[in-house]
This record gives sequence, structure tokens and C-alpha cells, in this order.
Amino acid sequence: MKLLFDQHLSPRLVERLADLYPNSIHIETIGLGKADDKKIWDHAWQGQYLIVTKDADFSDLGTILGFPPQIIWIRRGNCSTKTIENILRQYFDLIKAFVQDQNIGVLTLF
Repeated sequence: MKLLFDQHLSPRLVERLADLYPNSIHIETIGLGKADDKKIWDHAWQGQYLIVTKDADFSDLGTILGFPPQIIWIRRGNCSTKTIENILRQYFDLIKAFVQDQNIGVLTLF
């Protein structure tokens, strides 16, 4: 499972979660930090990434364009990078099952 972290999430998550989600990237490190959502979507689709975001826009885009890529939508207000890391660790098995089910496009985590 490769994750593509959106701009509202810390680039440090890539390193912190490398043991569970190897080959993940942050949009800043690939030059997409200022890109529109469609460009990020296309990159995720081409690279077979799951988009991890705190933004509803990708869920909306999925409704219009369909899936893949699948979206992990973290619906936790302002919180620390450690909290996001813990969420992605805690729900690893659920995320793994989500990836296997191509009928589901968005996984919402709180």
C-alpha cells in the first residue's frame, strides 16, 4: 500500500509510517505542493497510490471521476502529526481490507 499525502498533512508522515506503508510520498516532495486536486488525483491514479487527505475535495472528485484512486479521508480537526500517525497505524488492518475492495472509494477515519 502506497500512500500519497495531501498538503494538509505533514511530510514527516512518510518517514514515520515507512514500516507499514513503504514507498509512500508527500505531494511536496514530488513538486505537486501547489498543484490542483485533479493533477494530484491523476498522479495517484498513475502511480497506484491511495490519497490521504483531511480535505473533502478528493471525496467530491471521486464522486465525479470514480475510483481508483481510493481516498483515505481523515476527519479529525486540527491535530498533531503524531495523532495522524496513530490513526493510520491503528486502522492498518481496516485500510488493508479497504484496498482489497474496489467497490469502495472512500474510507473515512475519525
